[in-house]
Amino acid sequence: MKIQINGQQLRFRIDEDALAELLDSGHLTRSSHLSPGVRLVQRIVLGDAPDGAALQVEPGAWSLRLPRADLLDYVARLPCRDALAYVLPGGAADAPLYVGIEVDVRDSVRRRGPRRRGTGTAPDPTAE
Repeated sequence: MKIQINGQQLRFRIDEDALAELLDSGHLTRSSHLSPGVRLVQRIVLGDAPDGAALQVEPGAWSLRLPRADLLDYVARLPCRDALAYVLPGGAADAPLYVGIEVDVRDSVRRRGPRRRGTGTAPDPTAE
């Protein structure tokens, strides 16, 4: 999992293996050891609540909750360059937080094949 922060934009980028783990177990957890004794845990958790995405930030841990249905709709469009995007309340009333999660498009093309033009879906790799 790669995380990019730029002002009020937060981007989570995962590969196909991490996506499979997320879909299979309902969560994806990674950690970074920033210095001796300092660890930052990053989580993406799937939920079934229809109230959208949420970001929970605690000392030493970030957790992004995604609606399962949104992720499944996004997966059906892979490979694509678009992110699954949300606008969340930020730390200040006038500064929303733009959060995106995306699957590495190059990895998706390698695994799924290129998208068919006009259909919006990737070819079935099991079809002959």
